[in-house]
Amino acid sequence: MKKSDLLVKPSGSEGWTINVTPELAGWTYVGFDLHQLAPGESAHHDTGDREVCLVLISGKAHVEAGGQDFGIVGERMSPFEGKPDSVYVPGGSSWKATAETAVTLAVCSAPSLGGGLPARRIAPADVGQEVRGKGTNTRYVTNILPETAAADSLLVVEVITPGGHTSSYPPHRHDTNDLPRQSFLEETYYHRINPPQGFAFQRVYTDDRSLDETLLLEDGVVTLVPKGYHPCATIHGYDLYYLNVMAGPTRTWKFHNAPEHEWLLKV
Repeated sequence: MKKSDLLVKPSGSEGWTINVTPELAGWTYVGFDLHQLAPGESAHHDTGDREVCLVLISGKAHVEAGGQDFGIVGERMSPFEGKPDSVYVPGGSSWKATAETAVTLAVCSAPSLGGGLPARRIAPADVGQEVRGKGTNTRYVTNILPETAAADSLLVVEVITPGGHTSSYPPHRHDTNDLPRQSFLEETYYHRINPPQGFAFQRVYTDDRSLDETLLLEDGVVTLVPKGYHPCATIHGYDLYYLNVMAGPTRTWKFHNAPEHEWLLKV
């Protein structure tokens, strides 16, 4: 059975468990790493020519970044409970996170354009939330680093899709640099399932079907979306969380809906 190049599974349950670089993904912009830390353990890195958004998926950590001490960051113990706590780290600096509790830390990265932005905490009170869709297409969106917030390249958002619902749906794509109609953005999805023994599905496909994969989503996997449409569906009884990281040549999210499914927006 062929292993999908679009599905990245964690290497274990401790330490640096996911490492997606542009080189490994075969693209240009988006990077994504995940650290699972026990109390007292640390993760750290220099940002170099990339900017970073540290997202506390769960747990509390002492975070130092960009020459600042942000103290204890993180308020929730599960991605399904409350708002995220995050830290933006500019290029040409460094960061360190030391776990106070068990911690799941996402490191979202994209090219730094030399904007000279300072490191800053993006606290739970600072992020906006919205409800998208209706009926069984309802999902709950938290904008961590939207295009209205200061950054060079990164767009970061998390979504909770209730059991039995669809998300990133009707299918849309953002794989063509054709502004103002559509922007080119690479994208990763970090998925969690509640309860964790459940599963969901994601299809990634293009109009000509030169790319057409249906992926089984289990707790902790990452989907790579280099191009094409990418809807998700979770089964009854199991909520789906995902953290999206997007970046491209222009920092704006302009998408194109699959025309054969666009009628769904009118009902």
